[in-house]
Amino acid sequence: MRIRALSVFEGVVYHSWCVDPAQPCRPTLEVEALLRPGDADSGPLLLPVADYVVMAGGREVAEPCLRELEAKGRITTFLDVPHIVFPTWTPVAPDAG
Repeated sequence: MRIRALSVFEGVVYHSWCVDPAQPCRPTLEVEALLRPGDADSGPLLLPVADYVVMAGGREVAEPCLRELEAKGRITTFLDVPHIVFPTWTPVAPDAG
């Protein structure tokens, strides 16, 4: 699954959409956002699990993937909300489709 981040603030993805829903258990993150100092330079980016569940196609599809991601250490809690951790991501130019 390819996820496009449209806004990031202090390491958290606030607006995103699913570019390609294939392979929901292998999410990758592309960032098409204006990044200011502190937004993406102090650690991994975090995507709320609730946003991922919607993009994956619902709980039934997402649950097994979330278990796999958790086993790999890719789930964390930030401000009492579960997030998927993206230690690496790809910058993309606006309107790259």
